Amino acid sequence: MKPSGPALYDAVLLDRDGTLVEDVPYNGDPEKVRPLPGAREALDRLRAAGLRLAVVTNQSGLARGYFTERDMHAVHARIEELLGPFDHWAVCPHDDTDGCACRKPAPGLVHEAARALGTAPRRCVLVGDIGRDMAAALAAGATGILVPTPVTRPEEVAEAPAVARDLPGAVDEILRRDRAVRPVVPRTGRAGTVLVARSDSAGDVLVTGPGIRAVAAGAERVALLCGPRGRAAAELLPGVDEIIEWPLPWIDAPAPPVDPAGMRDLVDRLAAVRADEAVLFTSFHQSALPLALLLRMAGVPRISAISDDYPGALLDVRHRVPVGVPEPERALSLAAAAGFALPAGDEPGLRLRADRLPPAPPAAGEPGYVVLHPGSSVETRACPFELATRIVRVLSAAGYRVVVTGGPDERELTAQVAAAGGLDLGGRTGLGELAAVVARAGALVVGNTGPAHLAAALGVPVVSLFAPTVPFGQWGPYRVPTVRLGDAGAACRDTRATRCPVPGHPCLSAVEPGRVLEALRLLGVPADAPEPLVTVPGGVVR
Repeated sequence: MKPSGPALYDAVLLDRDGTLVEDVPYNGDPEKVRPLPGAREALDRLRAAGLRLAVVTNQSGLARGYFTERDMHAVHARIEELLGPFDHWAVCPHDDTDGCACRKPAPGLVHEAARALGTAPRRCVLVGDIGRDMAAALAAGATGILVPTPVTRPEEVAEAPAVARDLPGAVDEILRRDRAVRPVVPRTGRAGTVLVARSDSAGDVLVTGPGIRAVAAGAERVALLCGPRGRAAAELLPGVDEIIEWPLPWIDAPAPPVDPAGMRDLVDRLAAVRADEAVLFTSFHQSALPLALLLRMAGVPRISAISDDYPGALLDVRHRVPVGVPEPERALSLAAAAGFALPAGDEPGLRLRADRLPPAPPAAGEPGYVVLHPGSSVETRACPFELATRIVRVLSAAGYRVVVTGGPDERELTAQVAAAGGLDLGGRTGLGELAAVVARAGALVVGNTGPAHLAAALGVPVVSLFAPTVPFGQWGPYRVPTVRLGDAGAACRDTRATRCPVPGHPCLSAVEPGRVLEALRLLGVPADAPEPLVTVPGGVVR
């Protein structure tokens, strides 16, 4: 039975040399075309799944005169003879010195291919063998999967959002991720009241949004259990009818003592919801079983959650997810396992309720500025103060208006950073007002923290100063144009450290501010050029 519900992708874009065929430098000879092992079978699986295929390839040999356009077309005809037809060929004929917008790592080829295939970059996945391929995918808002070869540098592997051993392995992952977010057995009727839970910070609640929308599409009513840190984000999510704010001691850090009386009160509160079932969303390092036990005590008859640990009778649907899956897709896959799918026309990306966004503070000025959010509730994910100051100085000198944002406890930080040439809004915006400020920005410069997910929900490009303490492919900005900066192979990689284990925060402090300026240009964000947003029912779009 074919899974129901919208698919993640419409198209797969493929690099040519080193991904589909052996990399013969500047090849203009069809006789030298050698497909990589398993390529034909892998491509046929994508075609059979209904995905359209395009090739996106840099061919600077044209600019250098090593072969003619006729030679190149002969090579492409031979590739199609051996590997089957492609729906589009997107070729950059320029050299690095030409400064074009199509040569990878620029995203131009991805945009061209998506247009030709009648879709958008966010609904494409790009498979390639070097960092330029992954950078082009991210800058366009597409998914990237790296298939390393002997010429792929270790740092490119470390930076990649996802890595597969070869092209057949990449196809396995594409098809697996697509199947995972669609119920195998769809529901025959609507559920009644469904309790969903995500008791974390604002960013965690935001990335759970697609999963919650899927549940809401198949339920009469949705109640969301969240903690105090996630309340403001919960109020911005579509599909939520009731919010239950309650701190869970096994989730919060530092963890407070478990109060038996408080747990009895929570059981009573959960029982009052009279939920027909519950879907418990968690991060990959958390257990849903403590809350599942309380829900059983509250009389909830059906509970679904992700659990690697044996749940006994606590779960009716025990779901498992591979490590590294993007958090929004992780949530969607749990919803799908419980029988819920996004409705037709609802993209699997992040969304906010446009009617809940307040006006942006007048002090922010006209749209088109760049927002810099240097702080974070987790020390390791914050932009170092000196770097933030230098970024403001460099961007201001290049003609960008920079708005510096932060929470009430970051006023001193934002004042000092903004003094380098930005506008200080530190402590003057709640989460809703911050979303309104970000919505009018040309781009957001930020670490791995909640505002990055706000930008993703608003379609605003992100320059991601990403400390590698958690996987970028799992926690990076989702389906929005992004440039990742920072040392992806630093000693703190995958430690989940909240305090920097290496003196000086080298994974981010070594970033040169000029790289941020380059990133904005790669994303196509001009200096001081307003681009107003248009509000439409159910979302905000450019």
